[in-house]
Amino acid sequence: MKVAAVQMTSTREVAVNLREAGRLVAEAAAQGAKLVVLPENFSFLGATDADRVAAIERSGDGPAQQFLAETAESLGLWIVGGTIPIRDGADRASSRSLLVGPDGRVAAHYDKIHLFDVDIPAGARAAERYSESATTLAGTRVVAASTPVARIGMTVCYDIRFPALFHRLSVLGTDVVVVPAAFTVPTGEVHWRPLLQARAIESLVYVVAAGQWGEHAGGRKTYGHSLILGPWGELLAELPAGPGVVCADLDMIRLAELRQRFPTVVHRREL
Repeated sequence: MKVAAVQMTSTREVAVNLREAGRLVAEAAAQGAKLVVLPENFSFLGATDADRVAAIERSGDGPAQQFLAETAESLGLWIVGGTIPIRDGADRASSRSLLVGPDGRVAAHYDKIHLFDVDIPAGARAAERYSESATTLAGTRVVAASTPVARIGMTVCYDIRFPALFHRLSVLGTDVVVVPAAFTVPTGEVHWRPLLQARAIESLVYVVAAGQWGEHAGGRKTYGHSLILGPWGELLAELPAGPGVVCADLDMIRLAELRQRFPTVVHRREL
């Protein structure tokens, strides 16, 4: 199975972002991808809390959700829709990742569990402070979706720092973990690939990580380096910088054989 990670530099303009996402997903489809992963905040990345509130969609209704349904159906793909701010009646919106099938329907959704409330050590740069929980409702469900192409475990960005989530996904039989992200530059430079490799190795899964890249509204900068890893931690493909698409073939037979020969998931003990 061929998969693709899409890298974007999203803006405040939803329509502009969706056109760019459509162009890149079509490029991935032309390369033969059957599963395409868009980055976190693919449809909108603003500078303020007010910007984000203005982009919130109701569940089942909104331009980003409509885009995913129409694009998946027209191209015959499985698409992981990065994240969209979606409100289900709560006071805050969830940061929701949608898995949409070739029929245009939502097969599964995951609300980001671990929210990015941090002060990044400044070093040589100006300090960066984030408080995602101020406008976002944390999710509570671990999601592993069974599809004809693979069992897909859904995560978002900051989740990669929490191995227990990946442990649970492996127990649920996940084959491919998707990681839409908007990683900061300071943390990305030192932690992005090592964390993703650790999660792939310890859970014996393929990892498809799609990132934001470049400078966004308000001066925020994201790391890029979208990549696809094998279950042994090996780098299969990477796009360090710039908007674009990176693809790789996943060998599901090899994955099954590796798990049989090296059954770490079975060997785990609850301590």
